[in-house]
Amino acid sequence: MAVGLRQFTARTGNGAGEPVLDTDNGEELVNVQPSVSVALGNRAPESPGTLYITTRQVVWLSDLDRTKGYAVDFLSLSLHAVSRDPEAYSSPCIYTQIETEDDEVEDEPEDSDSECSEVLDLSKIREMRLIPSDASQLDTLFQVLCECAELNPEPVEEEEGHNWIFSADQLEDGAEESDGVEWNLSQNPANTIGHSNGHHDLSRNVLELQINDQRFEDADEMEEGTDSGHQQQPR
Repeated sequence: MAVGLRQFTARTGNGAGEPVLDTDNGEELVNVQPSVSVALGNRAPESPGTLYITTRQVVWLSDLDRTKGYAVDFLSLSLHAVSRDPEAYSSPCIYTQIETEDDEVEDEPEDSDSECSEVLDLSKIREMRLIPSDASQLDTLFQVLCECAELNPEPVEEEEGHNWIFSADQLEDGAEESDGVEWNLSQNPANTIGHSNGHHDLSRNVLELQINDQRFEDADEMEEGTDSGHQQQPR
Protein backbone atom coordinates (compact mmCIF):
# COMPACT_ATOMS: atom_id res chain seq x y z
CA MET A 1 0.00 0.00 0.00
CA ALA A 2 1.29 3.45 -0.91
CA VAL A 3 2.36 5.59 2.04
CA GLY A 4 2.55 8.87 0.14
CA LEU A 5 4.34 12.03 1.19
CA ARG A 6 5.19 12.34 4.88
CA GLN A 7 6.87 14.66 7.35
CA PHE A 8 10.56 13.95 7.95
CA THR A 9 12.35 15.46 10.94
CA ALA A 10 14.95 12.82 11.85
CA ARG A 11 18.27 14.66 11.41
CA THR A 12 21.76 14.12 12.66
CA GLY A 13 24.72 16.50 12.91
CA ASN A 14 25.06 20.21 13.48
CA GLY A 15 23.53 23.03 11.47
CA ALA A 16 20.94 21.88 8.98
CA GLY A 17 22.10 18.32 9.59
CA GLU A 18 21.53 15.26 7.45
CA PRO A 19 18.70 12.73 7.38
CA VAL A 20 18.92 9.69 9.59
CA LEU A 21 18.91 6.66 7.33
CA ASP A 22 17.82 3.08 7.98
CA THR A 23 21.33 1.73 7.54
CA ASP A 24 20.53 -1.42 9.51
CA ASN A 25 18.26 -2.45 6.64
CA GLY A 26 20.69 -1.46 3.91
CA GLU A 27 19.58 2.09 3.11
CA GLU A 28 22.42 4.13 1.59
CA LEU A 29 22.82 7.76 0.58
CA VAL A 30 23.24 8.08 -3.20
CA ASN A 31 23.09 11.79 -4.02
CA VAL A 32 23.05 15.15 -2.22
CA GLN A 33 21.90 18.27 -4.04
CA PRO A 34 21.99 21.61 -2.17
CA SER A 35 19.87 24.67 -2.98
CA VAL A 36 16.72 22.84 -4.02
CA SER A 37 13.25 24.24 -3.42
CA VAL A 38 10.21 22.01 -3.18
CA ALA A 39 6.68 22.85 -4.32
CA LEU A 40 3.88 20.63 -3.04
CA GLY A 41 0.72 20.49 -5.10
CA ASN A 42 -0.27 24.00 -6.15
CA ARG A 43 1.45 25.68 -3.24
CA ALA A 44 4.28 28.18 -3.63
CA PRO A 45 7.81 26.74 -3.43
CA GLU A 46 9.38 26.38 0.00
CA SER A 47 12.59 28.22 0.84
CA PRO A 48 15.64 26.39 -0.56
CA GLY A 49 16.80 23.30 1.24
CA THR A 50 18.87 20.21 0.53
CA LEU A 51 17.71 17.21 -1.46
CA TYR A 52 18.88 13.76 -0.39
CA ILE A 53 18.29 10.75 -2.62
CA THR A 54 18.82 7.37 -0.99
CA THR A 55 18.35 3.81 -2.16
CA ARG A 56 14.89 3.83 -0.54
CA GLN A 57 13.47 7.35 -0.60
CA VAL A 58 13.67 11.01 -1.59
CA VAL A 59 14.18 13.39 1.33
CA TRP A 60 14.05 17.18 1.31
CA LEU A 61 15.22 19.09 4.38
CA SER A 62 14.84 22.81 4.95
CA ASP A 63 18.10 24.69 5.50
CA LEU A 64 16.38 27.24 7.73
CA ASP A 65 14.05 25.16 9.86
CA ARG A 66 15.27 21.86 11.32
CA THR A 67 11.67 20.88 12.05
CA LYS A 68 10.65 21.07 8.41
CA GLY A 69 11.30 18.24 6.01
CA TYR A 70 9.47 15.90 3.65
CA ALA A 71 10.12 12.39 2.42
CA VAL A 72 8.56 9.96 -0.02
CA ASP A 73 9.47 6.33 -0.66
CA PHE A 74 10.25 5.28 -4.20
CA LEU A 75 7.38 2.80 -4.01
CA SER A 76 5.04 5.79 -3.65
CA LEU A 77 6.52 7.68 -6.61
CA SER A 78 4.45 6.70 -9.62
CA LEU A 79 6.16 9.13 -12.01
CA HIS A 80 9.13 11.49 -12.23
CA ALA A 81 10.15 13.59 -15.20
CA VAL A 82 12.20 16.63 -16.20
CA SER A 83 10.05 19.70 -16.86
CA ARG A 84 11.53 22.65 -18.74
CA ASP A 85 8.35 23.98 -20.34
CA PRO A 86 7.59 27.45 -18.91
CA GLU A 87 3.94 26.96 -19.81
CA ALA A 88 3.79 23.90 -17.56
CA TYR A 89 5.69 25.51 -14.66
CA SER A 90 7.54 28.76 -14.20
CA SER A 91 10.88 27.14 -13.29
CA PRO A 92 12.74 24.10 -14.66
CA CYS A 93 12.16 21.25 -12.23
CA ILE A 94 11.77 17.56 -11.56
CA TYR A 95 8.04 16.84 -11.65
CA THR A 96 6.80 13.89 -9.61
CA GLN A 97 3.47 12.20 -8.99
CA ILE A 98 2.81 10.53 -5.65
CA GLU A 99 0.48 7.65 -4.87
CA THR A 100 -1.52 8.13 -1.68
CA GLU A 101 -3.47 5.92 0.69
CA ASP A 102 -6.67 7.90 0.11
CA ASP A 103 -8.37 6.68 -3.06
CA GLU A 104 -10.80 9.59 -2.96
CA VAL A 105 -7.94 11.96 -3.73
CA GLU A 106 -8.14 10.91 -7.37
CA ASP A 107 -11.46 12.71 -7.74
CA GLU A 108 -10.33 15.94 -6.09
CA PRO A 109 -9.56 18.99 -8.26
CA GLU A 110 -5.96 20.17 -8.40
CA ASP A 111 -6.79 23.41 -6.60
CA SER A 112 -8.40 21.59 -3.67
CA ASP A 113 -8.45 23.31 -0.29
CA SER A 114 -6.27 20.56 1.17
CA GLU A 115 -3.34 21.77 -0.96
CA CYS A 116 -3.90 25.51 -0.63
CA SER A 117 -4.94 25.84 3.02
CA GLU A 118 -2.57 26.97 5.74
CA VAL A 119 -2.75 23.55 7.37
CA LEU A 120 -1.02 21.23 4.92
CA ASP A 121 -2.43 17.72 4.72
CA LEU A 122 0.38 15.68 3.22
CA SER A 123 -1.89 12.68 2.71
CA LYS A 124 -3.68 14.68 -0.01
CA ILE A 125 -0.57 15.73 -1.91
CA ARG A 126 -0.24 13.95 -5.25
CA GLU A 127 2.28 16.21 -6.98
CA MET A 128 5.70 17.46 -5.93
CA ARG A 129 8.19 19.58 -7.85
CA LEU A 130 11.89 19.66 -7.02
CA ILE A 131 13.39 22.95 -8.20
CA PRO A 132 17.20 23.17 -8.11
CA SER A 133 18.76 26.63 -8.25
CA ASP A 134 21.16 25.20 -10.83
CA ALA A 135 18.94 23.94 -13.66
CA SER A 136 21.90 22.17 -15.27
CA GLN A 137 21.60 19.54 -12.50
CA LEU A 138 18.16 18.38 -13.68
CA ASP A 139 19.44 15.60 -15.93
CA THR A 140 21.75 14.28 -13.22
CA LEU A 141 18.95 14.26 -10.66
CA PHE A 142 16.64 12.54 -13.10
CA GLN A 143 19.21 9.82 -13.83
CA VAL A 144 19.80 9.19 -10.12
CA LEU A 145 16.06 8.97 -9.51
CA CYS A 146 15.74 6.43 -12.33
CA GLU A 147 18.56 4.27 -10.95
CA CYS A 148 17.17 4.29 -7.42
CA ALA A 149 13.63 3.62 -8.61
CA GLU A 150 14.92 0.45 -10.29
CA LEU A 151 16.16 -0.69 -6.87
CA ASN A 152 12.58 -0.58 -5.59
CA PRO A 153 10.36 -2.63 -7.92
CA GLU A 154 6.70 -3.01 -7.18
CA PRO A 155 6.11 -6.02 -4.92
CA VAL A 156 4.48 -8.92 -6.75
CA GLU A 157 1.43 -10.30 -4.99
CA GLU A 158 1.30 -14.08 -5.11
CA GLU A 159 -2.04 -15.30 -6.34
CA GLU A 160 -3.60 -18.04 -4.27
CA GLY A 161 -4.84 -21.07 -6.14
CA HIS A 162 -3.52 -23.81 -8.34
CA ASN A 163 -1.62 -23.89 -11.58
CA TRP A 164 -4.14 -24.79 -14.26
CA ILE A 165 -1.64 -24.68 -17.13
CA PHE A 166 -0.05 -27.94 -18.22
CA SER A 167 2.54 -28.51 -20.91
CA ALA A 168 2.20 -31.17 -23.57
CA ASP A 169 5.01 -33.13 -21.92
CA GLN A 170 3.19 -33.14 -18.60
CA LEU A 171 0.02 -34.44 -20.22
CA GLU A 172 1.96 -37.12 -22.13
CA ASP A 173 3.72 -38.23 -18.94
CA GLY A 174 0.37 -38.48 -17.23
CA ALA A 175 -1.01 -40.46 -20.15
CA GLU A 176 1.85 -42.97 -19.94
CA GLU A 177 1.15 -43.48 -16.26
CA SER A 178 -2.48 -44.12 -17.07
CA ASP A 179 -1.77 -46.99 -19.56
CA GLY A 180 -3.54 -50.18 -18.49
CA VAL A 181 -5.35 -48.46 -15.65
CA GLU A 182 -9.11 -48.01 -15.61
CA TRP A 183 -9.95 -44.40 -14.84
CA ASN A 184 -13.11 -43.23 -13.16
CA LEU A 185 -14.14 -39.75 -12.11
CA SER A 186 -14.18 -39.37 -8.36
CA GLN A 187 -17.60 -39.60 -6.77
CA ASN A 188 -16.37 -37.58 -3.82
CA PRO A 189 -17.52 -33.93 -4.17
CA ALA A 190 -14.43 -32.87 -2.25
CA ASN A 191 -12.25 -34.10 -5.13
CA THR A 192 -13.88 -32.19 -7.98
CA ILE A 193 -11.92 -30.73 -10.90
CA GLY A 194 -10.08 -27.57 -9.84
CA HIS A 195 -9.46 -28.70 -6.31
CA SER A 196 -6.21 -30.31 -5.24
CA ASN A 197 -6.12 -31.96 -1.86
CA GLY A 198 -2.82 -33.83 -2.19
CA HIS A 199 -4.43 -37.14 -3.29
CA HIS A 200 -5.74 -36.30 -6.75
CA ASP A 201 -3.46 -34.28 -8.96
CA LEU A 202 -5.26 -31.81 -11.19
CA SER A 203 -3.44 -32.92 -14.33
CA ARG A 204 -4.56 -36.49 -13.65
CA ASN A 205 -8.15 -35.31 -13.29
CA VAL A 206 -7.85 -33.52 -16.63
CA LEU A 207 -6.61 -36.78 -18.15
CA GLU A 208 -9.57 -38.60 -16.62
CA LEU A 209 -11.90 -36.29 -18.45
CA GLN A 210 -10.03 -36.76 -21.70
CA ILE A 211 -10.05 -40.56 -21.40
CA ASN A 212 -13.72 -40.72 -20.44
CA ASP A 213 -14.63 -38.32 -23.23
CA GLN A 214 -12.85 -40.64 -25.68
CA ARG A 215 -14.76 -43.61 -24.29
CA PHE A 216 -18.04 -41.79 -24.72
CA GLU A 217 -17.12 -41.02 -28.32
CA ASP A 218 -16.18 -44.68 -28.95
CA ALA A 219 -19.43 -45.85 -27.39
CA ASP A 220 -21.44 -43.45 -29.53
CA GLU A 221 -19.68 -44.68 -32.67
CA MET A 222 -20.34 -48.33 -31.74
CA GLU A 223 -24.00 -47.54 -31.06
CA GLU A 224 -24.35 -45.76 -34.40
CA GLY A 225 -22.69 -48.70 -36.16
CA THR A 226 -25.08 -51.16 -34.46
CA ASP A 227 -28.13 -49.12 -35.38
CA SER A 228 -26.91 -48.85 -38.96
CA GLY A 229 -26.39 -52.60 -39.11
CA HIS A 230 -29.92 -53.27 -37.87
CA GLN A 231 -31.37 -51.00 -40.50
CA GLN A 232 -29.47 -52.76 -43.33
CA GLN A 233 -30.51 -56.32 -42.41
CA PRO A 234 -32.57 -57.95 -45.22
CA ARG A 235 -36.19 -58.67 -44.49
